[in-house]
Amino acid sequence: MKNPTTMKNIKRLATESAARRAIDLDFGKLRRPLSCALLGLTLAGCAVGPDYVKPTMDIPDAYKESALWKTAQPMDESPRGPWWTVCKDPRLDQLMDTLNRQSPTIAQAEAQYRQAEALMRQARSGLFPTVGVSASASRGASGSSSSSTSGNTGNVNSGRVSTIYDTGVSASWEADVWGRVRRSVEAGEAGASASAAQLAAIRLSSQAQLATAYLELVVADQQLRQLRDSEKTLQETLTLTQNQFAAGTVSDANVALAESQLKTAQVQTVDKQLTRALLEHAIAAALGQAPSRFSLAASDLEPQLPQIPPGLPSTLLERRPDIAAAERNVAAANANIGVAKAAFFPTLTLSASGGYNSNSFADWISLPNRFWSLGPQLALTLFDGGLRRAQTDQAIAAYDANVAAYRMTVLSAFQAVEDNLASQALLAQQADLESAALAAARRSETITLNQYRAGIVGYIEVLTAQNTRLSAESSLWNIKNRQYVSSIALIAAIGGQW
Repeated sequence: MKNPTTMKNIKRLATESAARRAIDLDFGKLRRPLSCALLGLTLAGCAVGPDYVKPTMDIPDAYKESALWKTAQPMDESPRGPWWTVCKDPRLDQLMDTLNRQSPTIAQAEAQYRQAEALMRQARSGLFPTVGVSASASRGASGSSSSSTSGNTGNVNSGRVSTIYDTGVSASWEADVWGRVRRSVEAGEAGASASAAQLAAIRLSSQAQLATAYLELVVADQQLRQLRDSEKTLQETLTLTQNQFAAGTVSDANVALAESQLKTAQVQTVDKQLTRALLEHAIAAALGQAPSRFSLAASDLEPQLPQIPPGLPSTLLERRPDIAAAERNVAAANANIGVAKAAFFPTLTLSASGGYNSNSFADWISLPNRFWSLGPQLALTLFDGGLRRAQTDQAIAAYDANVAAYRMTVLSAFQAVEDNLASQALLAQQADLESAALAAARRSETITLNQYRAGIVGYIEVLTAQNTRLSAESSLWNIKNRQYVSSIALIAAIGGQW
């Protein structure tokens, strides 16, 4: 008679041996897929496509027109952030604050930046495995047919209705053997950086446009004030001429000339009012407001003309956001070449799944009903009719186009700085000369009017003196308007802050 304890030990050892053989068998089945996976991870260190090298530019050491530039003193008061405060106009500061909060153009650029960031996160997700769960219950029937052998033909269908319960977990990961995902991430990061720089460029452009429109509106207010003062003077001259005509000392022709002079000044006033209205509408639209609900009272103060140090051309590349955006677009295009070239190589995907499958709900989740699978998948496109080659050529052409756009942006930036440096210097000379001409014209008008009242000279001399003074005033304010516009353009050209 066998010992019961000995029999239990024999059964236990037999069970452990069977389990050990099952485990060895499972690991034997897994050894080859795991080897492939390790090989994929080893190869994942390489990435096809060219590594990015920033395009080079021939940058001059100094601006050509910098010798004509006269910087403001003292320089320690120059703005570093909100550059528009250099105009020292509180109302402009308020408008800029509203612009930064409500501008539809800036809001659109900000949304595009968030979109670029989301695309970058999408590219990064390719570095990680995808894991999913599933559960299902399906009901169906399977049947069979047979024919009788007694001469009577007919079909007899029989089937069994059953319910299948299935649940499982699956995971898959594409090994980035050739760097396609990493190049995609590189392109996404560069695209997000370019979008951020583009947002800064659009914000700077919107601020510059608002400042330009506002300063032109202030100049229009100053011109309207002087035009109305001129109307008063011309009205007084007309009244004097009418009195002289009534006294018989002058002809009616002089009265007609005086009336024509007054009406011409009134036409100029109406035209300037139109200019102001259009500028006010432009400011309202920039702020995201309806022109019918926006108005600016006439300004009594003349803003301070900005004086900006130009800086060095090398610092311009770091300061202008549009140049940064163009350079980041080049980096993104370079990474896309690697993405296109990676399509010529096979893809290695590691996948695993496991779960339970049963036609009985009661013992659905039980050991005999479990299933699992694990293994790599290697895929390679053998023929695509030249699709991948065309995609690679397109990526290379896009890179070349972005490099050309970057260089053109840099050259345009230098040109804008040079243009506005020259404009500022030469317009300052024009303003000085025109101010002297206006002072002489006013003195001549005063002397001529006094002589006309005394009957020493005729009205033609008065008309000539008044036209000269009006022309000098108009020219001076036109020069000042160009100075304001050129100053804002120079600020935008050097990146908005210094």
